[in-house]
Amino acid sequence: MIRYTVGRLVSLCLSLIVASMVIFTVVEVVPGDPAAYMLGVNARPDTVAALRAELGLDVPKVQRYLDWTAGMLQGDFGRSYTYRTPVSQMILDRMVVSLPLAVLALGLTILIAFPAGIYAASRRGKLGDAGVMGATQLGVAVPNFWFAMILVLVFAVNLRWVSAGGFPGWGNGIWPGLKALILPAVALALPQAAILARVMRSSLLDMLGEDFIRTARAKGLSRRQALWRHAVRNALIPVLTIIGLQFSFLLAGGIVIEQIFYLPGLGRLIFQAISSRDLIVVESVVMLLVGLVIIVNFAVDLAYALVDPRLRVRA
Repeated sequence: MIRYTVGRLVSLCLSLIVASMVIFTVVEVVPGDPAAYMLGVNARPDTVAALRAELGLDVPKVQRYLDWTAGMLQGDFGRSYTYRTPVSQMILDRMVVSLPLAVLALGLTILIAFPAGIYAASRRGKLGDAGVMGATQLGVAVPNFWFAMILVLVFAVNLRWVSAGGFPGWGNGIWPGLKALILPAVALALPQAAILARVMRSSLLDMLGEDFIRTARAKGLSRRQALWRHAVRNALIPVLTIIGLQFSFLLAGGIVIEQIFYLPGLGRLIFQAISSRDLIVVESVVMLLVGLVIIVNFAVDLAYALVDPRLRVRA
């Protein structure tokens, strides 16, 4: 297990290095000078040059990359060009919205997908299976922003159970904060639950056709008992993959949902930073999100090895 973990750690470090180089290169080639954008089209060249020097944009790109990565290793993401505040503080302020939203959405995804996938697998070829598969097909086909607008129309505009958007802050209490995140979390969770339910069903059906399940049935277990005692656990490996990827997506891919519900999260921060050419914020937030994706995948790889010891031998 130690050898397996070390190999995955080396892969994680290499992935982070490559990701930082790609992100810095892609963001730096985006057209538009942040200093000229901040000062306007009528700014004098010497004024723009002075601002570029103040922001550190006159330094060679290689040196800027090295300074940026060295700062990140120490928890310093630099200072925002637009707001002149530490980027790390801006990220922390937005993370308290995005992280609970992603966790809540993932929890709803699992609560919906696991029972639906198990139920569909246990009713293979029957009406219940067809109903679940039809619902999941609809969930996969319909984008989450459409779900979000429907939820706002029904629960905020017509029923007025919740507000249409905004976030009151955790300082006003846990329940008001959670209440503001319920609709965005549902909008994010429904398409992901549809995907996870289909994977769970497919994986369970594969397990139910294995020899060890037939042996369990031959020893007197019913199909239901064999499913719950043996098939579900062994079906979790592909499901863990999807859960890891979904958490990364829910954390990094909520930009549209955050815009619809006016949530001050990381997605909206990236959108605002791109609009104002605040490159250091874009680079740092995207690098943080990519790093979280890589770390989540690393955790999923370790979970694989714990669930299936055969993977350690292959590694």
